[in-house]
Amino acid sequence: MPYSKFTLSRAVEDFDLTVREESNLFAAIQPVVPTPLLRELLIENVPWAVAVGSQKARSEGIINPVLLEVKRQLGGQVGVFSGEEFNVDIAADLNGFCDFLVSRSSEQLYVKAPVLMLVEAKKEDLKPALGQCLAEMVAAQRFNAMKGQLVETVYGVVTSGTVWRFLQLTERVVSIDLTDYPLLPVDNVLGVLVWMLRLDSIDLV
Repeated sequence: MPYSKFTLSRAVEDFDLTVREESNLFAAIQPVVPTPLLRELLIENVPWAVAVGSQKARSEGIINPVLLEVKRQLGGQVGVFSGEEFNVDIAADLNGFCDFLVSRSSEQLYVKAPVLMLVEAKKEDLKPALGQCLAEMVAAQRFNAMKGQLVETVYGVVTSGTVWRFLQLTERVVSIDLTDYPLLPVDNVLGVLVWMLRLDSIDLV
């Protein structure tokens, strides 16, 4: 079953998770100033992506440039994958394609553990995508464990490009930030993403 079939309630029940609904979970994180390249890309791309309105346009025109900026900010030490097949546990229905996947490796020819973040792109309503993103996060936990990389926390993002919502999964506890972050100013979204992927904040066992 593809990840897209998971609702939030099914993911929580199937994987025996506890949900914590939080407000301003990442509010204390400092913004990150984007490079001029990202600023220019967003000035050009955001009006186009919003006008076209498709999920594909938002993914290509907004989300991908933001994630590549995160890679840039971290000195290229993460891998960003788009439309990657991520088959981890078919028996548990943890298989299918992820919109975006970020790993703690500069390797771009294949996904190398540990996987740290899953990003789901949606056209408008973000809520229905929470279950899909959470299932992908559980898959990332299992993938990392299979590869001997026991990362304490895996992060998830559901976004329309212009609005961003963040999740984190630690063991069997998922925290969902009920605060939606607007894309602009991009410094705030960028700050959260960089913080989630910052190498010195990742605890490998």
